[in-house]
Amino acid sequence: MAKYLLLKHYRGAPAATNDVPMDRWAPEEVDAHIRFMGDFAKRLEGTGEFVDGQALSPDGLWVRYDGEGRPPVTDGPFAETKDLIAGWMIIDVDSQERAVELAGELSAAPGAGGAPVGEWLEVRPFMGVGSADLS
Repeated sequence: MAKYLLLKHYRGAPAATNDVPMDRWAPEEVDAHIRFMGDFAKRLEGTGEFVDGQALSPDGLWVRYDGEGRPPVTDGPFAETKDLIAGWMIIDVDSQERAVELAGELSAAPGAGGAPVGEWLEVRPFMGVGSADLS
């Protein structure tokens, strides 16, 4: 088994086929999307492939060390991940092919008008044993 991160983006990925921003969806469309995500996670829990998943708040900031005795520096001239990353799901699957299959299913979550969002999901493997594992 290998762990993969399925990363949902607000911006920065190629346009979705149903490219209506969520803040312009009707409340029932948002509810249907969230319900789809929850049902998808429950199904993967049943197969043992779900590890964790979260939607992210739009709040956030960059922080870095700025020297001994100095307060951390916050924000900077960076693309804000709070503007880019909507949420993520961690899966533990047998192969990259399975990770891609599941990402394709997740991309079909309903969006505006009930049509599949058709969003691009980033699929990234976790570093593992023998690949400079930093854990």
